[in-house]
Amino acid sequence: MSERDTIYLHEDKVTSFVFDERVASVFADMINRSVPGYGTIVSMIGTLAERYAQADSVCYDLGCSLGAASLAMRQQVKAPGCRIVAIDTSAAMLTRFQTVLEQNPAGIPVELRCADILDERIENASVVVLNFTLQFVPLEQRVALIRKIQQGLRPGGMLILSEKIHFEDAGLNQLFIDLHHRFKEQNGYTQTEISRKRAAIENVLVPETLRAHEERILASGFSSFAVWFQCFNFASMVAVK
Repeated sequence: MSERDTIYLHEDKVTSFVFDERVASVFADMINRSVPGYGTIVSMIGTLAERYAQADSVCYDLGCSLGAASLAMRQQVKAPGCRIVAIDTSAAMLTRFQTVLEQNPAGIPVELRCADILDERIENASVVVLNFTLQFVPLEQRVALIRKIQQGLRPGGMLILSEKIHFEDAGLNQLFIDLHHRFKEQNGYTQTEISRKRAAIENVLVPETLRAHEERILASGFSSFAVWFQCFNFASMVAVK
């Protein structure tokens, strides 16, 4: 069970955000109290994967953290011979994910890999999930990653991409930042915690506009793109090869 996130409640010296053991221990609480609509996004990842998973193929969860998206896919995907490959650089996250899998052995096979998604090959994929992951990849490496995913997908395969987003209109951008902070306050975070977390994650998480995501995805060879969910400055998108 996840502990309550109080990482930035008493920490005066703010350092850059990392997915270490301390974050892993509170991550489920942190993300549900910080990302509006997170539960809906995860649930619908399972629904989308059920529709697009192909027999004898791989569903990838890139930057899987505690495995929420993988578990949603595992619960709903019924395609024969399908398996899940979940990849993350955080050993602390994967250790906790492995414990959950051992406690719940039923479902399609799940392989955990402690690795950098930029170095891993994508092969025989029918579904690839980047659930709030691309935003942590350096900007100059995002094109290559999306192209690699497109090349590793089977025809008709789907990319599911969830991201914090930036708005081109400065007024709207500030509005949605303010509304997001209000959302966090309503979930029990203090203004001090919000400010410290924002300082810690600045330059670690770099959001882009929806236009930037769409242009990159279509330029990488996907045939279609759509935003299926948005709440404030968080969105989830789909692209089909």
